[in-house]
Amino acid sequence: MQKKSKKPLLRALAAALGFSVTLGASAADPLKVGFVYIGPIGDHGWTYQHEQGRQAVIKELGDKVETSYVENVPEGADAERVIRNMAKGGFDLIFTTSFGYMNPTLKVAKQFPNVTFEHATGYKQDKNTATYLSRSYEGRYVGGFLAAKMTKTKKIGYVASFPIPEVIRDINAIQLALDKYNPGSEIKVVWVNSWFD
Repeated sequence: MQKKSKKPLLRALAAALGFSVTLGASAADPLKVGFVYIGPIGDHGWTYQHEQGRQAVIKELGDKVETSYVENVPEGADAERVIRNMAKGGFDLIFTTSFGYMNPTLKVAKQFPNVTFEHATGYKQDKNTATYLSRSYEGRYVGGFLAAKMTKTKKIGYVASFPIPEVIRDINAIQLALDKYNPGSEIKVVWVNSWFD
């Protein structure tokens, strides 16, 4: 019985996720995909949703993919170490799932040109490094509409993580909705400087 090459399947997965993967491994080898998580997989938030995605990949591709993750990785030097260890460990594709992993991801990617890196929420890309981000501002705009209709004081409270581009973008989306549906309303932002607290 002749074995089918999984390269078309992997290319289809790559295209569906919006990146390209260098397929240098033999057709018998599973695609090794690593995930670097900022928080615990049980946080019921950002990391939890990434973990749900990892589980979906396993369910869909079965033995054609091998995945691994490291959770609770702080941004900074420790992130660089974890990302580098994955690259050294033979991973074909590595997802780095926090804004603060941007520079460590790029640094490691330059040292491992045959590994594909996907970085969440960043804005820097390179030959083997791409970025991805959800359109959370759309939901925030709807939240702004609801807040505009419900407020009695024209003051809206917002607890925010870090003042990084996508968080500010989401706050701006709320303000745009407030401006349209209840002009003069304003947001009071409290920065907690934590991804989960």
